[in-house]
Amino acid sequence: MNGRVAVVTGAARGIGAATVLALAEQGWAVLAIDLAGDEPALPYPMGSRAELSTVVDAANRTAGEAAAHVADVRDPAALAAAVQEAERRWGGLDAAIAAAGVIAGGVPLWEVPPEQERAVLEVNLGGVLNLARTAVPALLRRRQPRSGRFLAVASAAATRGLPQLAAYCAAKAGVAGLVRALAAELGGTGVTANAVSPGSTDTPILAESARLYGLPKAGSFADQQPVRRLLEPGEIASVLAFLAGPASSAMTGAVVPVDGGLAL
Repeated sequence: MNGRVAVVTGAARGIGAATVLALAEQGWAVLAIDLAGDEPALPYPMGSRAELSTVVDAANRTAGEAAAHVADVRDPAALAAAVQEAERRWGGLDAAIAAAGVIAGGVPLWEVPPEQERAVLEVNLGGVLNLARTAVPALLRRRQPRSGRFLAVASAAATRGLPQLAAYCAAKAGVAGLVRALAAELGGTGVTANAVSPGSTDTPILAESARLYGLPKAGSFADQQPVRRLLEPGEIASVLAFLAGPASSAMTGAVVPVDGGLAL
C-alpha cells in the first residue's frame, strides 16, 4: 500500500464507486461512505447496501484496502464519525472526496416539490460543505510536510443553465464556488481543494435525468458532447485519483472539466 488514506462519499455506485476502485488500485486505503438506502423525497432508487458491499469487495481484491461505512452526507455528526473511523483504522486522512449526489426536477423551478428541491441542495451542496467541515481538520492533523486533498464532484451544470434542473445547477455552481474559497483558505497548509466537472456520464443520475426530460434512454445525451458518447464513471474517477495524488501539487481552486467537450 502507498500509505495514503481517503474517504469517498456516494461510494455505492456511479462516480463514487469508480473512485473507490481507482484509489484502491493505486494502493490507497479507502473508507467507502454511502447512505445505502432510499431517499423518500426522490422517486428513483439510491445506492444499496449490497452495491456498497460489492464495491468494497472489489476494492479489497486490488493493491489497496477498503471498508464500508453507512452515513448520510446531510448529517454532520455521521460524517464526523466516518472520518474518525478512517483515522482509527489507518492512522490519519490524506484525501476526502465528495461524490454523493442526487437529482430532481423535470418541471420549472416553481413547480418542483419543496422536499425534492431540499434534497438536491442538501445532498449536492450541503453534503460537500459537511464533509469539508469534518474532513479538512483531519487533513490538517497530518504532520508537515503534508499533501492533503479535498475534492468534490461538480458538474457541467455548474456553468450551463439546464432547464427544469434549476436546483441541481445551483447546487453544483455552489460546489465550484466552495472549492475556490476553500483553496484560498487553505493556502500554505499543504492541503489543496479542487473539483471535477463531469459531462453526461453513464450513471443512475443520468438515467433519472433522461426520465425527467422524457427521453427514451440516457444515451440520448451523447450527441450533446463533442466526443459523441457518454462518459464512463471510471474516466471521471481517474482524474479524481490524479488530483488526490502528489502529482497535482501545483493545483488548487481548480474546477477541472472532464466532460467530453460539453462545456465548449
